[in-house]
Amino acid sequence: MTRKLIVSVLIVALAAIFTAGCKPPEKKDYARPLPPGAYALRKIAPENYPDFTLGFPANREKLVIATDWSIDYLAHPSSQKYFPIQGLTHQQALASLQAFRQLVLTARTPEELQRGLVNSFDVYQSIGCDDKGTVLFTGYYTPILDGSLQRSGPYQYPLYKAPENLVKDAEGQCQGLRQPDGRLAPAPSRHDLETGGLLKGLELVYLKDRIDVYVAQVQGSAKIRLPSGALLEVGYAANNGYKYASVGQALVADKKIPADELSLPTIRAYFQSHPAEADTYIQKNERFIFFRPTSGGPYGSLGTPVTPFETLATDKSIFPRACLTYVVTVMPWNKDRYQFSRFMLDQDTGDAFRAPGRADIYVGTGEKAGEMAGTTRNEGQLYYLFLKPGADRV
Repeated sequence: MTRKLIVSVLIVALAAIFTAGCKPPEKKDYARPLPPGAYALRKIAPENYPDFTLGFPANREKLVIATDWSIDYLAHPSSQKYFPIQGLTHQQALASLQAFRQLVLTARTPEELQRGLVNSFDVYQSIGCDDKGTVLFTGYYTPILDGSLQRSGPYQYPLYKAPENLVKDAEGQCQGLRQPDGRLAPAPSRHDLETGGLLKGLELVYLKDRIDVYVAQVQGSAKIRLPSGALLEVGYAANNGYKYASVGQALVADKKIPADELSLPTIRAYFQSHPAEADTYIQKNERFIFFRPTSGGPYGSLGTPVTPFETLATDKSIFPRACLTYVVTVMPWNKDRYQFSRFMLDQDTGDAFRAPGRADIYVGTGEKAGEMAGTTRNEGQLYYLFLKPGADRV
């Protein structure tokens, strides 16, 4: 699930619902790359801190477990190569998580939590897409799809394992395919992979339709319900190195779906009504995802399990991995929207975006999670919390 291509980015629309619930005064480029020489995070003064009492956890144990996964990741020596970032050290990142964990366990009231954070932590805010802190939050999930280990009956559409000669760098990015003579050649595009017979023998599991394959590739992981009733868990293994292109954006541009109605459910419904167009649009996205069998997941790009509403996916080239964040936005629930102010851990990568104005919230597994993920698209603010230099506890 390195993710994972992200549902939200596939459903990029021309308009978004803001935290305040109104339409934007102007179109914003949420995917605007970080300007050269700029930092993604800006330290803010205590008087500008968000209200942390709103994030007082209803389930402390769940938040502590998610925090422990980040602590476990940072305990591995290999994580040290990603620090310092913006002057924030690996030791500070680890100490921050350990101090926060203790505070979550001991704070008796929301006010006590707020005092502990204000007194002992520095707060940094993402500059967002506009240098004013505006971040677009979207959602991703783990679908449960029907499938079979053999191609038979309705099960005709495979998910594939990665070729053995696919070469990745230390960051997991595709470098190409190793040829018999030792040369490194570019990996084929989606079109060439799907039409050239290059994947024969790499079938991992067969799904019922093209759209289920599309959904699995967007999310980067899935649970496959086999005819026996058993669940096969598959996760992200690699990609072909091509740049991601939004199928949802292409549908909007061609006026197939109104911008203000664009969501994963409407994309699925459109392709179910127009099956002949599925290949045409899906192949506009040359990025192809390979899978592998997994268990105990789903997992994020750090190799740790992801936790619903506790795991955040961001651009790991500009944000500090595994660290503590505080998200302020709104989330859909049924047909309503509610305030979402929550401590989360930055444990996954948004493969489909590279920008300080984008982040993705993991919302869980199954149909209900899919409905929420498909309709999550709201502005908000993203904060990171680090223990103040010299503070070893709260």
